[in-house]
Formats: sequence, structure tokens, C-alpha cells
Amino acid sequence: MERGDILSVSQLKVSFDDHVILDGISFSVRRDGTFAVIGPNGAGKTVMFRAILGLIPFEGEVEWAADLRIGYVPQKLFVAKDIPLTVSEFLHLKENDPHQIATGLTSVGLGESESSDSHRGRRLLGTRLGALSGGELQRVLIAFALLGKPNVLLFDEPTSGIDISGEETVYSLINKLKKEKDLTIIFISHELEVVFQYADTVLCLNKEQVCYGPPRKVIDKASLDALYGKDAQVYRHTSDRGHHHHGH
Repeated sequence: MERGDILSVSQLKVSFDDHVILDGISFSVRRDGTFAVIGPNGAGKTVMFRAILGLIPFEGEVEWAADLRIGYVPQKLFVAKDIPLTVSEFLHLKENDPHQIATGLTSVGLGESESSDSHRGRRLLGTRLGALSGGELQRVLIAFALLGKPNVLLFDEPTSGIDISGEETVYSLINKLKKEKDLTIIFISHELEVVFQYADTVLCLNKEQVCYGPPRKVIDKASLDALYGKDAQVYRHTSDRGHHHHGH
């Protein structure tokens, strides 16, 4: 592992019952960097996360720096509306200190200091997970991941569509946390706009490694064709990025 890296992955291969999901994946993540993973559905992005976290068997090498504490925000926690777990009980699964819990909620914009309504934080703690809005649940999951003071946060497709407070999107919240807490961020996304805006390095996956490096250098027509197929309309708008000022 090179100095300054927190993760080094070499020739990662994952198969289930002779079915190869990922093959020949090699990359490294710099400490304090923002590293994005993109690719179509079924490309193996979440499988790769699970492999580097040691949750599933793999071939190849995955080496983390020695001093790491890893926080993980799953893609979506599907919460049944009638699940009896409250926000407080959920956070207490990981942390018993009420002060740490309050600090975690404040850092994701759900604490009392953010609002003139001093009961807001307390009311939220007593709310059942299934009754939260999408944005609130996303923030509670991030607060949960921040407990234990991680220095690496893995996000599986943060829901960018959720406007979590006025103009703040989940990505601007992640960026703010990164600056405040000395975090390295690794995230899966399917939104190129976000990757260009926030990531300093991108890994393009489609079962194999399609591209790897600084987004503006490695995301080009050839790599997008290899990821999404030549007829993919889905990312066409990124080619004229910056020309979407309405009202011309």
C-alpha cells in the first residue's frame, strides 16, 4: 500500500456458484479523498462494497490502513411502517451515551441547536423509524454511521433526490461532514453530475473495471458506452454540463 492511501485493492474477484460477479478490479483510495463508484444496475457495485468490508468471500487482495474506523450507510433501509423501533432505540443499538447521540444528530442537521424549536431533537428521538420522511431517515442513517467516530464513510447510493433541508442535498451534507470530521468518503452513485462535482477519483464498474482515475479525465464517451451501452440516453445531458441555465 502506498503512503497516503487508506485502501488498496488488487485483482478483486467475486463469484457466487461459478457465476462471476466482479473480476480484475484494482484501485486505491487516498486518505481524505472522495472516491466514487459508478456503473449500471447489476454491475456489482454493492457486491464490491460488501467484499471490501469483508462481508462476503472474494479472491484477490483488500488492504485497509491500520488505524481505520469504518462507517457504512446502506443503500436504503427498508423500514416497515409498523416497526416499533424509535430513532432513539435505533441509535442506542450502537451508542449508549446520550450526549454522543445528540452530537450525531446535530451534525446531520437534526439536533436542537439547528432549530428554534428546542423540542425538535427530543421529539425526533421518540419518533418511530417508519414514520420519518425520506430525508429524515437518510440523515438518521448517516448519524448512525457517524457514531463511533469513523474516519472512512461508505455510502451506497445516497438519495440525491431527497432535499433534506432547504437547499442542502445529501451530497452537500456529506461534503460538509467530510470537512468537519476529517473523513474519507467512498460512495456509489449513478449520477454523473454528482460525481463530477464531489469526487476526486472515480471507479467505473461493469463487472469488470471500465475506467479509473480523475472523473474529468476518465469519464468519456467510450467509458460511458462500455458502462451503459451505445444507446443509453440516460447520461446524454452530462455532455453539455453547465448549459442548463433556464430562461435563456
